[in-house]
Amino acid sequence: MEKDLEIACTNRQAPLLLTRMQSGSYRIERVSLEELVQLRQLSIDTFVDTFSKQNNPENMEAYLSKAFKESQLKAELENPDSFFYFLKSADRTLGYLKLNTKSAQTDQVMDSALEIERIYVVRSAHGQGFGKALLEFALEEAKKRSLLSIWLGVWERNEKAIAFYKSYGFEVFDTHPFKLGDDMQRDLLMKRFV
Repeated sequence: MEKDLEIACTNRQAPLLLTRMQSGSYRIERVSLEELVQLRQLSIDTFVDTFSKQNNPENMEAYLSKAFKESQLKAELENPDSFFYFLKSADRTLGYLKLNTKSAQTDQVMDSALEIERIYVVRSAHGQGFGKALLEFALEEAKKRSLLSIWLGVWERNEKAIAFYKSYGFEVFDTHPFKLGDDMQRDLLMKRFV
C-alpha cells in the first residue's frame, strides 16, 4: 500500500481517508446513523463468515440477536466515545471498524488508550490489504488523538488474526471472557504502543 494519504471531510463532517492500493482505490469514512441498517447487515454477515464454522448455530444466533440488534447498534453509534467506519471501494462496502475511547472501551484496561472493538472485511475482499488499511487507520486515529496505546480482544482460536496483530507489534497482555450464546470463550487482549 502506498503511504500517500489524503485526508478530507465529507459534507456530513465525517472523517474520510482516501488512498491507493494495488487493487485500486478505497475510502474509509465515518458511519452515520442513517447507515444503521447497512452497518447491522455488514456486522452480521462478517461475524457469521468469520465464526460460524467453529461455533454452533444456536450460540451464533443468540449472540447475533443481542450484539447486532438495531437498538444496540444505534446506542453504540450515538455514544460520543465510539466511532464506526466503513471501508468502501467504488460502490461496495467491503469492511468496517469500530473504535472506542474513554468509558466506551469494553474493558477499562489502560488509560490514554484506543480500543479496536471490531475490525472485519467481507470474505470476498480478503487478501487484498483492506484489513491492513483498517488497522493502519486505527493506528493513525490513536496518534491524532494523542493516545499512548491501542488494544483489542481476539478469540484465542483465531490464529490468523493473532498472527496478523503480532505482525503489527501487538503483544498479549491479558485475557477476558467472551460469551457467545451459552458458550463461555476466552479472548486474548493484545496491545501495542502508538
